[in-house]
Amino acid sequence: MARRRSRAGLPVTVAAVVAVMSTVAATGSTAATGGGAAGPDRPTIRYTEYGIPHIIASDWEGLGTGYGYAAAKDNICTLADTYLMVNAQRSRYLGPQGKASPGQNQNSTTNLNSDLYFQRIKDNRVVERLLEQPAPDGPEPEVREAIRGYVQGYNRYLAETGAGNLTDPACRGAAWVRPITELDVYRHAHAEIIMGSADALLDGQVNAAPPGASAAAKPKSPPPASSPKETAAKISAAMAVSRQQSMGSNALAVGSQGVSGGTSMLLANPHFPWQGKNRMWQSHLTIPGKVNVSGASLLGLPAVNIGYNDDVAWSHTVATVAPFGLFDVQVDPLNPTMYLVDGAWERMTSQQVAVDVRNPDGSLGKVTRTLWSTRYGPVTTSLQGVALPWVVSAHAVRDVNMNNLRALNTWFRLDQAKDVDDVVNTLETTQGVPFFNTIASDRKGKALYADIQATANITDAHANSCLTMTGQLLFNQPLKLPNVPPISIFDGKRSACDWPDDPNAVAPGLLDPHKQPRLIRDDFVGNANDSAWLANPEQPLSFPRVMGDAGAPRSLRTQELILTAQKRINGTDGLPGRGFTPDTMGKLLFADNSRAADLALNATVAMCQSVPFGLVLVDGNLVNVSEACPVLAGWKDHDYTADSRGSLLFANYWYSLLGGQGVEKLPWRVPFDPKDPVHTPNSLDTGSSALRDALARAVLAMRTAGIALNAPLSDVQKVTRGGEQIPIHGMIGELGVLNVIKAGQVDGKTDVVFGSSFIQQVRFTAEGPPQARSVLAYSQSADPNSAHYADQTKLFSAGQWVTERFTEDQIAASPALVVKVLD
Repeated sequence: MARRRSRAGLPVTVAAVVAVMSTVAATGSTAATGGGAAGPDRPTIRYTEYGIPHIIASDWEGLGTGYGYAAAKDNICTLADTYLMVNAQRSRYLGPQGKASPGQNQNSTTNLNSDLYFQRIKDNRVVERLLEQPAPDGPEPEVREAIRGYVQGYNRYLAETGAGNLTDPACRGAAWVRPITELDVYRHAHAEIIMGSADALLDGQVNAAPPGASAAAKPKSPPPASSPKETAAKISAAMAVSRQQSMGSNALAVGSQGVSGGTSMLLANPHFPWQGKNRMWQSHLTIPGKVNVSGASLLGLPAVNIGYNDDVAWSHTVATVAPFGLFDVQVDPLNPTMYLVDGAWERMTSQQVAVDVRNPDGSLGKVTRTLWSTRYGPVTTSLQGVALPWVVSAHAVRDVNMNNLRALNTWFRLDQAKDVDDVVNTLETTQGVPFFNTIASDRKGKALYADIQATANITDAHANSCLTMTGQLLFNQPLKLPNVPPISIFDGKRSACDWPDDPNAVAPGLLDPHKQPRLIRDDFVGNANDSAWLANPEQPLSFPRVMGDAGAPRSLRTQELILTAQKRINGTDGLPGRGFTPDTMGKLLFADNSRAADLALNATVAMCQSVPFGLVLVDGNLVNVSEACPVLAGWKDHDYTADSRGSLLFANYWYSLLGGQGVEKLPWRVPFDPKDPVHTPNSLDTGSSALRDALARAVLAMRTAGIALNAPLSDVQKVTRGGEQIPIHGMIGELGVLNVIKAGQVDGKTDVVFGSSFIQQVRFTAEGPPQARSVLAYSQSADPNSAHYADQTKLFSAGQWVTERFTEDQIAASPALVVKVLD
């Protein structure tokens, strides 16, 4: 069929391009933000390679409209499922027992528990009350305008296509795919902001019931009480597993003294889920003269969360700050909904929360729960799955982000920042970042690390005065499990132990942002989910204990990030020259080097070769490990590239050896030294039986699974796209690999569940536009019928990048250019 022609005889898409380019050219500028150029009369989406949308409009509402339309086109089923969640209707449409989030290690609560949690937020009008407030507590005008437009764009796509004609089978024709409102979008944003608390505490809150009753009206005996040490150990272990298997990130900012051929660079490498509502989505957003920003956001949030503009590039990493605190309240044994504060008894508040539930026969029923709260917040009876029995006392939750929509203001302002000082000012004046660090670089050659966020106002003195015995163990963490944030449990019998208000903080109960750590340097700063202490080892930072530890062992991934930066800047990594370039930054990330192998492989090979007759008795099995010795010895590059052999065996061995504990707990001959935290601990004790047992378990596991000990990584670590198995390079962070990849179970099948998601590197020069490369590891669309369901996944598999298009000339030159004008 011939393409429809415009009146001027050009194909319609080409005519649209000419119209858009003429609008910009008429002002004498080919840069999207240059010279006061006016935007097009109608929101316009220009798609370039890999389905990346470049959205241009004349105002924020138009920009939001283009974003909403394009996001819905790529991922309407994922978005509709998210709106179902925040409106507490999963049980109504999908049944109460279904899993509320996909993926093995994402929030695995049931639909019913999820609905009860979000229905309580709806009943309490939490989001509505925030929207009634002016900025900075409520959204700024540009945020409101963009979200108004987003709703129009989403609904327009749905109206044009119709639920019954959607190409994604995940929701085609589903009754729960419906037009949305602005409140839906704000509820989604709020759900993302409170995620750090909800994932750990949701089940405990909706199932909390006083002694002698249960939330489901089935009386049961409370679990036996544990000692403070046992409880703290269980919580720490559960939090460590959750942190290792849910979300994380690396980010590296390089200043003028660390680059070659530019003024600064930034590497963004968030590790986020590959399925569900926390997928990232890439876009380029332009209002000429106001904003010109490119990067990615959590799906459905019409701003760029991680990206760059003409002058600044930034990323976020998950911080070592607990976005919640607990309060231990003594209860009356004869009336356990009464609790003691300052010598007087107070009555807990009860709240009936009801949600619709689809019965097995398809009819609708209703489940009603009584949920309980104290002056400090809701009562919970578990934390990250660890029981907190409501017997002598109960535990109440205070969530630092429950009253936070300020994060939207934060990201909109970051999108318009001019330099790293502007970034710091934005973070301090909005204090909206939830449980994230911010790492940035600017055109002036500065590199910034900042852990400025919404943090509970818990000074060291306040903690020492108010922590319970269990709280002291959790907060001060003598167990030193990896990346576990300091969790506070305060004495709720004293009202003085509540978080005090600080006049310098943006909201009640928050820590003064000026007390939170930041560092600006000319060489580099970075973070790989450890605390702020070693953002740059040449200038260790200090900060209140609530924000993380100092003088303690760093993860192997943190060591790898620091060493990668130091060796490249010094020119000692084996690559040509000194200082980072786009080529060297890309090569170093996708080299998939393992810091664990650098430290331990030679010792492991020596241990293997010394085992008498190659036989190890472990767990009642006699295992011959002699075949493993040459396999490990032959793994020369210590890498987790797709074709690496021996890497799988070492991964199984190392994971078994760690056993869920911190790397410093292994049998090192040289222990951790806080004066040399990047190179210690080191030198494994080859005579330790722990090494032999771990290797034997790894060999046995692989043989039982039918995997050859020298199998290449690509034989096992794959992701399925449209029936095709795509090998994925990288490995779990415990091996000290920067390109983190974690496989697990999704709908009963092995798949990648989280890891490197949107990866972007940006270089600034003294003049000219920023130079950026990126790759979205799981591609733009979750729709298996989309052309952009697997295209970037294959690119990522091959270790390749997309060269981004940022200026109008670059966009117009794309051979894949397709334009959609929203009339």
